[in-house]
Amino acid sequence: MAATTLNPGEEAQLQQTIEMFEVIVQSQPHDTQSLEILKEAYSKLGREDDVIATSKRIAQAYLQQGQLSSAILEYETVLQRRPDDKDVRAALQQIESKASSATAQAAPEPAAASPGSDTIQMRRKLRPDAPVDVDDGRKALYKIYVDSKLITAGDFDLCWRNVDLNAPPTDVIEPFIQTLHEKGVILIDKSLRLLSDKSRTAYLPLERYDIDMDLARGFPAEVCRRWCVLPFDRMSKAILVATANPFNQQAAKELAEATTHRLLWYLASPTDLVSNLRKAFR
Repeated sequence: MAATTLNPGEEAQLQQTIEMFEVIVQSQPHDTQSLEILKEAYSKLGREDDVIATSKRIAQAYLQQGQLSSAILEYETVLQRRPDDKDVRAALQQIESKASSATAQAAPEPAAASPGSDTIQMRRKLRPDAPVDVDDGRKALYKIYVDSKLITAGDFDLCWRNVDLNAPPTDVIEPFIQTLHEKGVILIDKSLRLLSDKSRTAYLPLERYDIDMDLARGFPAEVCRRWCVLPFDRMSKAILVATANPFNQQAAKELAEATTHRLLWYLASPTDLVSNLRKAFR
């Protein structure tokens, strides 16, 4: 495959992306979204052997997660480039055998609809103005920190900030784990390791990344400031986003409404997030 025509700046950015994500997948070998980013970067630089090798790693990661159809699709993309790849053909045969064994088992009876389910659906349609709970990650973080007895409920309440959805923030709202650190409850590094493990979200050191500020400014400042989330790069049809709260579904929802691209989330240091968001939205 011929490399895409790149200027020196674009090539340097891709090399930086590769270095960064090679480190990430070394520590998290089943992180398919990071592997996809690596594959895309290799492809743009014309590194065909690395593209093939990364496709195989992606397929193997899908297998580890039990996603057979995704693994098959990934292996088939390799065969389109290299039809005689014996390893891929052997892997596909193995998947086919596994799938055949699974389908040979009796299929479970279809679950009966719960009584009144149609009525519930109708009520939802008739009440579009019904209040919706905001899932900002509080419940998940409470379970991680308090239920596991890492901190007390009092410390959690002291450090948690309930945001006002009706008032646009004039500055970046400090993430929960930053407040925990500043009040001496639990160090940031420990929180980052804990959240990465619990959410299976890869950590990315933003201080070493050339952030695309123009991309960040293309998203609503209100959303980025309120939830302390930073869209920092684009790879093909995906936008890379950094956060200090990977359980914040409301932030994911609001940011997704501002783009047609797929969002790929990474965990980042709160201090890096805050400083870069202040640069992006002065």
